[in-house]
Amino acid sequence: MTEPFDPIATGTEIQRRIGVKTSRDEPLARFTTMRVGGPADLFATAHNAHELRALVRFARTRGLPHFLLGRGSDLVIADAGIRGLVIQVRAEGSHADGERYTAEAGVQMARAATETQRAGLTGLEFGLAIPGTVGGAVWANAGAHDGDIAGIVESAHVLAADGSESILPGEALDFGYRDSRFKHPADQDLVTARDVVIEATFRLASADPDAIKTRLDEIRHWRQAHQPIGLPSAGSVFRNPVGDSAGRLIETAGLKGARVGGAVVSEKHANFIVNDQKGSASDVRRLAEHVRDTILTRDGISLDFEIQFVGDWSAQGAER
Repeated sequence: MTEPFDPIATGTEIQRRIGVKTSRDEPLARFTTMRVGGPADLFATAHNAHELRALVRFARTRGLPHFLLGRGSDLVIADAGIRGLVIQVRAEGSHADGERYTAEAGVQMARAATETQRAGLTGLEFGLAIPGTVGGAVWANAGAHDGDIAGIVESAHVLAADGSESILPGEALDFGYRDSRFKHPADQDLVTARDVVIEATFRLASADPDAIKTRLDEIRHWRQAHQPIGLPSAGSVFRNPVGDSAGRLIETAGLKGARVGGAVVSEKHANFIVNDQKGSASDVRRLAEHVRDTILTRDGISLDFEIQFVGDWSAQGAER
């Protein structure tokens, strides 16, 4: 930061300059699917793309640490919370144009799946199984049920780290398995160097809405049968190793039901950790690391986290 961070003064300036209300020491657990996490020093909600741009640029020009929060899936926020400004992304505009569908970063993937179904467009059905937003899905190349973002994204409207904006074609996003260029900024100072997805356009195909709805119903029923729907979780904890399944490895190791505090490895799907007894972020992380260490010792396979651990973990002594 270029100068000391005063949440009161900064919040007042944000409201005066941008017209967005802020709150101090905002508890973040309720904004995450795992229902854990401490407070944000300063919290603001971007209700549209204009506010999102303005808040990000405000933070960058002042060297203010900032974190973009979508629907809070695929992450575990530290019990100590997040320092600086947390920007909740609620920019939720969307529209279909022919076989293209464009959605702002805050649109939930499940909503995108149902909207495109009603428009008679196929290709985004897998989005029903993605608990996050379009922005987060593009950032991570989210996928499920034999589909992923890389296979359908035509372009992304991006606010770059240097403040410029551009529309990048899908092939320029360097997608890999649960990976993209957004995870690998040229400048490793992630506070100021992250590119931000403003919106994305997907190239889909016309199909019978009833047939698409049937596929959505199949995905919905599969999730209900095989995943711990209804319990707080962050989604799949680990990426699948090449040629194998993280869930199979964890189940074979006898780790279903393993518990640390209020966090437990799901009996329904071993690659999920659920917070079934009001656990802490520290509980979740300690259990995830125990699972990872057990598989490394037992099978010689190093599992990579699919979820992110974000915020101030210094009190737990955990590795960021």
